[in-house]
Order: sequence, then C-alpha cells, then structure tokens
Amino acid sequence: MSMYPTNMAKPVQIRQALGIYRVMAMVAGVALFILVTEMVMKYLLHQENWFTKNWSYIHGFIYMVYAGSIANLGLKLAWGIQRIVLHLLSGFVPLAPFIAERRVAQEVHGILARVY
Repeated sequence: MSMYPTNMAKPVQIRQALGIYRVMAMVAGVALFILVTEMVMKYLLHQENWFTKNWSYIHGFIYMVYAGSIANLGLKLAWGIQRIVLHLLSGFVPLAPFIAERRVAQEVHGILARVY
C-alpha cells in the first residue's frame, strides 16, 4: 500500500518537472538581474545599444518559459492556484527565484522521500 497522494503525478513526472523548474528558476533569476542592469543603462545612464533595445524581449520569453515550468510543477504537485500565482510573482523580484527554487526543491525532495 502506497502512502502517495492520489491527486499528485507520479514521482518520475514530479522529478522531471522539478528539474525543469530548477533550471528555469536559475535562468530567470539571472535574466532578471540582467534586466535590472539593462534598465539602469537605458533609463539612468541614457545608453542605447543592442542590449538595451532587445533584452526586455529576451527576458519576457525566458519568464514565459519559467512560468510554464512553475505551472507544470504546480499541477503535478496539486498546488492550489494561489500558490502557483505566488511562485509566478517570484519572477518579478530579484533574488526571489533563487530563494523559491531552493525551498521548493527541499519540499519536493521531502515529499518524494516519504513515498519511497
């Protein structure tokens, strides 16, 4: 008899979703720092170059992939909509994706350890 909750995905699916989420949290966190740098260059230093013209679009694409990884993991773990939205908001605060990734990884590893 398994102690695994029936409303969650299988452990292998959760591990895969966690892996994608962890990578995207790191990428999104770095991209957010670059975005802040780009905004300082553009609006405070009044510089205009390829970087200041294009990084916002690149960051937006990265954020959308990050958001997808959050939704994927959240659905597999049967998170409520409030928790998913809170994690989506982490992508707007520098350092928050790194902190959220660490906490989520520890939680998921704990859940998976109880299953086996």
